[in-house]
Amino acid sequence: MSDMKAFVGVTDKAWADFLAQRPHLAEINFWRPSGGVFKALSPGDLFLFKTHKPHDRIVGGAVFSGFALVPLSEAWAAFHEGNGRSDLSEVREAISRYRMKNSGSPILPGEDPAIGCVMLRDPVFLPEKETFDPPADFASNLVQGKGYPDITAPEHADYFAPIVTRILGQNPTEALTDDAHAVAATWEHNGPVVGEGRITRRRLGQEAFKLALLDAYEGRCAVTGQRVRPVLEAAHIHPVSEGGLHRLDNGLLLRSDVHRLFDLGYLSVSPDLEVRVSPHLHKDFPDAGEYTALEGRPVSVPGPRADRPSRDALQWHLSEVFRAE
Repeated sequence: MSDMKAFVGVTDKAWADFLAQRPHLAEINFWRPSGGVFKALSPGDLFLFKTHKPHDRIVGGAVFSGFALVPLSEAWAAFHEGNGRSDLSEVREAISRYRMKNSGSPILPGEDPAIGCVMLRDPVFLPEKETFDPPADFASNLVQGKGYPDITAPEHADYFAPIVTRILGQNPTEALTDDAHAVAATWEHNGPVVGEGRITRRRLGQEAFKLALLDAYEGRCAVTGQRVRPVLEAAHIHPVSEGGLHRLDNGLLLRSDVHRLFDLGYLSVSPDLEVRVSPHLHKDFPDAGEYTALEGRPVSVPGPRADRPSRDALQWHLSEVFRAE
């Protein structure tokens, strides 16, 4: 059984109060004005919200989906009010304030800066009477937050256990056990997709799935190499409608037309990461030479092995969706 990591992120109370009033939001963005990187957590880990002084309380938390560095406009298009503000102009203003507070420059008119998106799902915000003191070792001068590699360790367990139970709806042992069972099915979940609780902690939210694929594939179609972001789409190898999950290893970043052909079974990708073209494509569409020429082409995948398409998922698509005969 793996360790359970957590990160306590510092935020303004206005962000938390805004989102607490919108419990219908299943996905939110804990944005970072200066971009950077965030590697403290893996999908499924716990992200807690600690307000600035003088309030200085743990006011809630959520499940970490992933991190992406994207233009502000894309962050707004993905999460809308999940960014903690009513509209895009308010987000721009808030980011400008943070930049200037840290001796940076404000956002210029017409600028669409890249921001860091700590993408979260299933947020829980606590009533004031149920908030928690910060961890005893949380230094007052921490600006962004602090990571905890294993909150089940003896020195942390007593503090974090009630918070985990409150945020995840189960104690740390139960959460880790469920996650260990889910790891065996890295790309498929046979239970209900809607209302599944947290049986699979490592799944992403739907919007996080899209942005995480854009980030992992560096904004490039896995098949064609196309880098025009407006035509790139997040493709599920095993569809969510049939039990697939929002996970990087169940996804490919594809140009919209290639995505459509992939979903219809005219194209597939072999477990060896080569394009397969159905013989039905040329039969049904004699002018499809642009696509039939893709046969055997190697696809581009992310560098980290954990982010690459699952071989089992690709084999499923070949067997169940691809029009081989």
